[in-house]
Amino acid sequence: MHYNLAITRQPGRSFSQGITTANLGTPDFDLALTQHEQYVATLQACGLEVIDLDADENFPDGCFVEDTALITPEFAVITNPGAESRRGEPASIIPVLEKYRTLKFLDPIVTLDGGDVMLIGNTFYVGISARTTTAAATALQEIVQPHGYNVIPVSVGDILHLKTGVCYIGNETIVATRQFASYPEFQVYKKIETLPAEDYAANCLYINDHIVMAAGFPDLQHKLGQLGIPVLEVDMSESRKMDGGLTCCSLLL
Repeated sequence: MHYNLAITRQPGRSFSQGITTANLGTPDFDLALTQHEQYVATLQACGLEVIDLDADENFPDGCFVEDTALITPEFAVITNPGAESRRGEPASIIPVLEKYRTLKFLDPIVTLDGGDVMLIGNTFYVGISARTTTAAATALQEIVQPHGYNVIPVSVGDILHLKTGVCYIGNETIVATRQFASYPEFQVYKKIETLPAEDYAANCLYINDHIVMAAGFPDLQHKLGQLGIPVLEVDMSESRKMDGGLTCCSLLL
């Protein structure tokens, strides 16, 4: 898919009050803002127009906009985030997205985070996690099947989201941790496996023949560099402290 637009949201001063299990310390707000600006500039370097929304101090995790919607070329599905404190986040995304896509909505009784959903071709891989339920995967199937898409549920084990451990980088290739590289659901793809010490970097972005990865992971950077397409690095240290990764910080259209 060729992308033209990204929607992002600036981190707010309440950022450090968000949900995290990382145990990496309290994020530095000024550094988080600087890294966000670098992230936006990197998306622009990939050829995207960026709509960078103002921070919403009511939602400390609100800069992780990926969790609020699923995007296809034809429509977008507004999600119901699994964490109670995040349930209000999609409301402010709806007025932006409806300018570019027909919107569809999940039944409010099911919960689903966008970080648990990876779209490859016409297949939605949906991570079944603490945030995304099996019932949500079934509900998503009912929405997307009439449009020619199918849904494959994938258990994520004890990690946060599906895309914490596996991401598609084009050319029938995924970047995956050892855990996900072994999954039967992904055996149809070529795989670039991360070293255990670099598993955080499995969360990367493929945008218009560029790969964007977290800075500071030399083994994966070397492996991706051998693909012959530009590899751009962004420092994600402060988002990482709040369980966030590269895909979390944008919606791509």
